[in-house]
Order: sequence, then C-alpha cells, then structure tokens
Amino acid sequence: MEIVILVVVIALIAIAAISGLVVSGRKKKAREQPKPEATGTTAPPAEPHVGEEAEGAPEKPGATVEEAELPEPEAPAAEAPETPAEPEIETPEPTAGRLVRLRERLSRSQNSLGKGLLTLLSRDRLDEDTWEEVEDTLLTADVGVAPTQELVERLRERVKVLGTRSPEELRALLREELLELVGPELDRAVRTETQGAVDRPGVVLVVGVNGTGKTTTTGKLGRVLVADGRSVVLGAADTFRAAAADQLETWGRRVGARTVRGPEGGDPASVAFDAVKEGTEAGADVVLIDTAGRLHTKTGLMDELGKVKRVVEKQGPVDEVLLVLDATTGQNGLVQARVFAEVVDITGIVLTKLDGTAKGGIVVAVQRELGVPVKLVGLGEGPDDLAPFEPAAFVDALIDGD
Repeated sequence: MEIVILVVVIALIAIAAISGLVVSGRKKKAREQPKPEATGTTAPPAEPHVGEEAEGAPEKPGATVEEAELPEPEAPAAEAPETPAEPEIETPEPTAGRLVRLRERLSRSQNSLGKGLLTLLSRDRLDEDTWEEVEDTLLTADVGVAPTQELVERLRERVKVLGTRSPEELRALLREELLELVGPELDRAVRTETQGAVDRPGVVLVVGVNGTGKTTTTGKLGRVLVADGRSVVLGAADTFRAAAADQLETWGRRVGARTVRGPEGGDPASVAFDAVKEGTEAGADVVLIDTAGRLHTKTGLMDELGKVKRVVEKQGPVDEVLLVLDATTGQNGLVQARVFAEVVDITGIVLTKLDGTAKGGIVVAVQRELGVPVKLVGLGEGPDDLAPFEPAAFVDALIDGD
C-alpha cells in the first residue's frame, strides 16, 4: 500500500514538472516572435507605378499619414523694395532785383555803418576829433585804410562847401560818396558764356578755403543760373571732403542739374575735366566746378588748383574764376584773397554771410585789393539767398536802415 502511494506521488511530481516545462517553452516562443503592427496608426505605403510618387507617402521620416496630407504652409511673398520717389524739381526765385528784396535783411546788420556816419556828420561843429571818429567808423567797418582816407578827404571838402547841412542833404551826400567808393561802373556780370567757342559750355571755377561756404555757394549759383533759364552741370572736384560731393549733388537734384563726381580722395583735376566733357556732350550752357579748400595729400592746395585749371583748359578756357570769401572774417579774408590771386586769375568775388556782419566795408576793401568786382553776395541760409551784387541797393541798405 505504501508502495502504491509512493508511486502516485512520484507520478504527480513528474506530471507537474512536465507541465511547467511546456508552459515555459510557450512563453519563450511568444517572446521571440515579432509583435504585429498596430492597425490605424500608420498606413503602409502603396506600391507606386513607374514614374509616379508613392501616394500618401510621408515627406519626412516618421511622419504620419495625417501629417503628410497637410499642405505645406506658403512662405510669405517678399515685399518688393520701395523705389524712392524722384524729388520734385524746384523753381528757383528769379534773380532780377533779388538784392532789393533782401534789402531789409542786409540793412539790419549793416545799419550801424550808415547810421554812425550820419550821426557824426550831423553835428553842428565838425572838428578834427569828429573827423577822426568818422575815420574810425569806416576802418571798423573794414573799408580799408586807403579807401577810408580818400572818402574822408572828399567828405571834408564837400561838407565845407555845402555849409549848412540838412539831414536830407547829408544823406544824399553820403550816398553819393559811398556809391562812388563801391564802384557802380564795374562789370559785375558772372561770365557764363563761352569766349569764341560755340561747341562747349561756359566754365566757372569756384575757389576758396573750406568754411567760407564754397560748396553751398556753388549749389546756390546753380539755382541762380537755372532761374535765369540756363542748363547747368555741376562738377564735384572737392574730393577731400566726403560730404562735399553729396552736398553738391543734393543742390543739383533740386533744380534738375546733373552732378559729375569721382571717388573720395580722387584726382580733382580728373573730375573737373570729366564735368566739362559731360557738359559739352550734353549741350549744357554752364559747368560749375567746386574745388577743394584743402587736400589730403602733401601737395600744396595752390598747386592743385593750378593743375585743375590747366587740365580744364585743355578743352577750352575757363570763363570765370570766383573766389568765395566769408564777409565775417574781414581783413583776414584779404590774406586769403592774395594767396589765391597769385595762382589763379580771380575774375570775381562772392561774399558770403554778409547779413551776419556789420563790416560791409569789406566789399570796398577786397575790390581794391584784387582789382576785381564783388559779383555775388550771400545774405542768409535759404536756397535763394545768393544775390547778384547791386551797388545802389547795397548803399541804400547801409544808409536808410530798416
């Protein structure tokens, strides 16, 4: 009996062991087999035909069907750069009588000279002390020593002959003598017409040291000529100052004048030559050439100006050489005038900032120094504040006041 029980126990143990081995083997087999892909997550790509793209295929690895079917966002269209509008061409103010229109501005700054002289000459007794004061007044106004002595002598003689002097008589006397001193007979026209040649424009060379308003004066002179019906080409031969060419080009653009320029630090004579050449080819009436007031090299300024003039004259003579002087510098401006006159033949003077000084006598002094007339005067910062010099209007502004 015990043997039977032992056999049954052993049989049960064997059956349990066999069952465990079978279950373990099934689990191991299940782990080794690959798991089936979940349906509905990604769509298997359809086999494409030759020459066709796989329909619904994702464009990038790992993209689902839903992602692949979404349209690509459109890139925003690049905005075309705005073309800057052409500046409106201005119509400059007519030059005829411009100094008369600016007379009030001139008289406000120059009035001390005329009023001072009238006050002195109106004294009951004109003794030596009074005449010395008259002389000092003229010298302070930068009239110059020699012109002052001449004027005082003439005034003394005429006042002595006149005897009793009414204010009207004194004003007329002083006006007549000052007008004579300024020189009403001088030719003050800016020469912009060719001398003999008909196949090229008139050439005007503008010279002067930096700070006198030379480039601005060149631009304003362009406006003066355009206002008088002339076609103009500007030559930016001041290559030392980077802003000079830009400044001149801006002036020209306002009135429709072409500006010829070169590289910064380039050869000024080459720019001047090209300006005259272009003016000739374009059939322009006048070429205005702005020159340097100082240089970036060791070459002397005067030597460079001489070279510019010589190079330009290979195409024909220079018709006008205008020296720009700052009226506020007074007698110091005469030193500049002498130096420039030694190198280039100055034919006319432009006095800038005449509205900012009471020393209007510089008009007389510089004319005496160089033997050439003041042709233009600057009376403000406005674009049309450059005026042809009119002796009678100038003297009236000195005497009559505002």
